[in-house]
Amino acid sequence: MKKFKISVIVLIALAAAAYVSSTLNNRADHTDSSVERSGCDPNYSGCVPIASDVDCAGGGGDGPAYVKGPVRVIGSHIYGLDRDRDGIGCE
Repeated sequence: MKKFKISVIVLIALAAAAYVSSTLNNRADHTDSSVERSGCDPNYSGCVPIASDVDCAGGGGDGPAYVKGPVRVIGSHIYGLDRDRDGIGCE
């Protein structure tokens, strides 16, 4: 009887771990696909396109993509849009 109880506890623990893992993977997949569908870089508030390089519209950059600001940096400062590092790009 003792072995049976331990086996049931192990099975419940494994099922719970599998459920949590599956739930977390589904959330990550949903987040990634929603970013891809929007075409907006998640490091910025406002829609900054995902591209090899993004520059401020009307500035001296050579693109290939441009954004009209201002945009707020909410993650990594990957495109260099916030030159004075105050959290706002393309001011």
